[in-house]
Amino acid sequence: MSRSWERKVQKNTAQLNKQRKKQGKPSLYSSNSSATEEIFKGRNYVLPITLVALAAIYVLLGLASQQAVMNTSLTWIVVAMYVLLAVVIFLRRPFLKVDKNTISTIKFNRDRRLNADQIAKIKVGSGTVVIELKGTKGKNGKVSRGGNWVFTRIVNRYDTAAMGERLERFANTFNIPFEKQ
Repeated sequence: MSRSWERKVQKNTAQLNKQRKKQGKPSLYSSNSSATEEIFKGRNYVLPITLVALAAIYVLLGLASQQAVMNTSLTWIVVAMYVLLAVVIFLRRPFLKVDKNTISTIKFNRDRRLNADQIAKIKVGSGTVVIELKGTKGKNGKVSRGGNWVFTRIVNRYDTAAMGERLERFANTFNIPFEKQ
């Protein structure tokens, strides 16, 4: 089904379920996500640890500089903001969502989505998954690729073995070159 048709079906099913709920009848089966969707979540440790270390260095430098001019309350506010940013980044888990014809993730605080025709190759190695993108032509005629999507077990604690199996099925479905290293 096309996406617009799927949205219409979801909208009509939601309206029908509201009516059935008011009448006391059980709701019809409705799923906002497709049955083929899989989400692989990781955990970001590296950047939060780095931010907490920077906050500690900032505190040590503030205490070591015996200047009366230095505002201690401002120092503690900056340190608290570093720690708060570290907690926020730690709690916001990175993910890779593989749907029936798209792959999506969060990059630079935005949801990024790739259709199957935008993927040049998928490489799976021990502890890493790399999704290579096809180039797109800009207004000036030059081909810009953007960065490849790299998911690692070391940096973001992804289950790369399970991701590799699902991406292999995705690649086989859309005839995308798949390389296992």
